[in-house]
Amino acid sequence: MTSDTDSLPLIAPEPRPGSNLPEFTVGDLARRLKRSIEEEFGFVRVRGEISQPKKHSSGHCYMRLKDDTAVIEAVCWRGTMAKLAVRPEEGLEVIVTGRMTTYPGRSQYQLIVESMELAGEGALLKMLEERKRRLAAEGLFDPARKKRIPFLPDVIGVVTSPTGAVIRDILHRLNDRFPRHVLLWPVAVQGERAAAEVTAAIEGFNRIQPGGRVPRPDLIIVARGGGSLEDLMAFNEENVVRAAAASAIPLISAVGHETDTTLIDFASDLRAPTPTAAAEMAVPVRGELLAQILDDERRLLACASRAVEDRRNRVEGLARGLGDPRALLEGHAQRLDDRAERLNLAAAALLERRRTRVGELAAKLRHPREKLAQAGQKLASESRALDSGLRHALTTAGGRFERVAGRLSLSPARVKLDEGSRRVADLTPRLDRSYAKGVADKAAKLASLGQLLESYSYKGVLARGFALVEDRDGRPVTRADQATPGLAVNIVFADDAKVAATIDGGAPKADGKTEVKPEVKPEVKAEPKPEPKPEKKAKPRVAPVQGTLF
Repeated sequence: MTSDTDSLPLIAPEPRPGSNLPEFTVGDLARRLKRSIEEEFGFVRVRGEISQPKKHSSGHCYMRLKDDTAVIEAVCWRGTMAKLAVRPEEGLEVIVTGRMTTYPGRSQYQLIVESMELAGEGALLKMLEERKRRLAAEGLFDPARKKRIPFLPDVIGVVTSPTGAVIRDILHRLNDRFPRHVLLWPVAVQGERAAAEVTAAIEGFNRIQPGGRVPRPDLIIVARGGGSLEDLMAFNEENVVRAAAASAIPLISAVGHETDTTLIDFASDLRAPTPTAAAEMAVPVRGELLAQILDDERRLLACASRAVEDRRNRVEGLARGLGDPRALLEGHAQRLDDRAERLNLAAAALLERRRTRVGELAAKLRHPREKLAQAGQKLASESRALDSGLRHALTTAGGRFERVAGRLSLSPARVKLDEGSRRVADLTPRLDRSYAKGVADKAAKLASLGQLLESYSYKGVLARGFALVEDRDGRPVTRADQATPGLAVNIVFADDAKVAATIDGGAPKADGKTEVKPEVKPEVKAEPKPEPKPEKKAKPRVAPVQGTLF
């Protein structure tokens, strides 16, 4: 691209008086440099590593090409980006074709990219390995995500080229093994449009609704014949791998020959080494299934026949061990007749006994009129006795109430109430004096225990000129065999100050024990502990003299 200022004639300015060097403006010099570079490097091929690719919102892509010694700025315009066979990625080694130009606004030269290709198979494999690690980190190749291939799918969707030998091999193999309904989604398997069309085919099969005009496939086969690594690049694209991993329909990948491996093979539910092998994995052999069914039928009939024959033999053996049914029935029939006859006689005898008993009981019963007359006489006698008792009880209760009413009075209650009030008033000061004396006794006992505890403290021993030796963990060193030479210890004094020291081996004494000499490190200073403030002693409370309760 050239600006309007590039078309202006480059006229050398007049030299300054007194000098033979022409003077240029900044714009003139920038235009001269731009034209010189564009004429000298109008078409170049540059090999380098892509660094910091940035796609602008306008669609342009800005990047850097670098090697071990230099860096060149590069830009790819939006129209060219859509035609690139390789998308710019960080760290990708490529060969770029384009032209050199300058950008006067920043005083820098840059390469206008017109085409881009990978710099050899090594760079391509490096890019594929990096893409494989990144997709695997997202979990797209996780075996737990893979779905089970159906045993006998009704409809098989095939994503491949409609004109190649692959679709013919798949159809021929399916017809030989087990004819199925096949849906072909024609796509380009090589070139710039291949990745987008394969992605659209996988997603299109998944968007078919069950029960519609077009049957939904139970299995998808993505197939392509063999080729070079560049020919199979469409099946290494990220959008194809993601579509295969996201497919809700089980998917078999059959790309290339057995030695070819693409990224879609890791994302698919099953990888077939060839398209023909994919057809064999998709359906079983119909003849083998029929033979197996016939064999199973024959074995099932034979097994059933043997089971029936075994049951028949067992029943016949058991029948031979049983007696004659008629003889068994005759003996039981005779016993039944005997029991029936005895039952009839027993029923008649029981009925006669019951009738006699009822007659005896009827003779003992009294007439209801006699019982009613007797009950009436008893009720009248008891009524007279009740009236007499009630009058006597009323007379007795009236006399008792008159005697009690004469003795009732409030004077004794008032006397007891006054006496109780005086006793309550006397108990209040006595209770206060008893509480105060108990508190004073407890305080004196607490002070005595504090003095006894202070006399048992080891700090009293330290105040008399002794010192405490501790190791660096704060444990006291109490025996000479614990003070090994080189042991780091702390010497604690009466003011809680600590001095660091090291045990040095000393000369043995007469009794066989070694004299331990602590080596004091002068560089460690003990920090004096602040003296505690004297506590104010509470004045003992004088317990009041306890009074008497009487």
